[in-house]
Amino acid sequence: MSELVCELLGERLTDREQAEVECAPLGSAGRLLALYFGCSWSAPCKQFTAALGDFYSRFKQGENGDKLEVVFISSEEEHKPWQEFVGQMPWLVLPFQDKERKVKLWSKYKVTNIPSLIFIEGSTGRIVSRNGQLIIRDDPLGSEFPWGPKSFAEVMAGFLIKNNGQMVDSSGLDGSYVGVYFSAHWCPPCRSLTRVLVETYRKIKETGQKFEIVFVSADRSEDSYNQYFSEMPWIAVPYTDEARRSRLNRHYGIQDSEEEEIEPAKQLIQPIAEKILSEHKAKDDDPPLLFFVAGEDDMTESLRDFTNLPESAPLLTILDMSQRAKYVKDVEEITPAIVEEFVKAFLKEKLKPEPI
Repeated sequence: MSELVCELLGERLTDREQAEVECAPLGSAGRLLALYFGCSWSAPCKQFTAALGDFYSRFKQGENGDKLEVVFISSEEEHKPWQEFVGQMPWLVLPFQDKERKVKLWSKYKVTNIPSLIFIEGSTGRIVSRNGQLIIRDDPLGSEFPWGPKSFAEVMAGFLIKNNGQMVDSSGLDGSYVGVYFSAHWCPPCRSLTRVLVETYRKIKETGQKFEIVFVSADRSEDSYNQYFSEMPWIAVPYTDEARRSRLNRHYGIQDSEEEEIEPAKQLIQPIAEKILSEHKAKDDDPPLLFFVAGEDDMTESLRDFTNLPESAPLLTILDMSQRAKYVKDVEEITPAIVEEFVKAFLKEKLKPEPI
């Protein structure tokens, strides 16, 4: 109903030329809205805007072109960068001055990471998918529109694999209780849970219950996947079946956790970094260390390859490029005390270097 969408987004939106557009038609039956939360200063948002633009252009030329509209909802505080950013967008935009509505929308949809693309029904407001980024990546032609819910059998359909290489069809899961395990070797809490889960799984299987677990990997390489899966007695989606792994992530609302990890990591390492930097600044000395938190990007991958670092995380590493040496501490959990102890041991030359 048009009343619902107008209550949600206001009576009028704007286009990239700042011309007003009536909001009511967006609430017609069968129409989807893609709420795009982002801002101009975010590099991922800039990259995603380009990808979404390509998708939007293709979709609008198709048979369902009039059944989807994107609405950009910015977190921008300054008008000029907002205006420059939305000038690149072919879709509709929540007016910059409607700041109260912007805050309500970010709160209503519990947006914590950007970019974020949430598909809703225009007539009912029902959330169709919170993982819009995966939808436009996995369905670039929009052939699966309107991306409604599918059954477990549909999203899991295909061959599964045992850790001995034997293939089994997913239809064998019919009639069983199934746990879908989203996990990765680089994630310490995952590795801890896996050890407990293995014991629980074996106890349940010993009782004769029709129960199975399917591992859906978020590992960063097939080697890491193989190493991790070798510890598991259950079955898995093959690592090479990226489309199905992504489809399962979408189905169950699993989102990439990297951004959620980076901020706590910064907060953990910042106190010791500030302490060391301030001490040497007071002496007018150059700091002995520079600190940064590595994410999952091309630079980090290149650095890992060059220094032959393992993929597990969290991972504390000090690199001495002048001596072509590295100092690595791989632990289940990193605490402020562990960071401080590691750094102090390095500064006192108590750590044993490994060659790069």
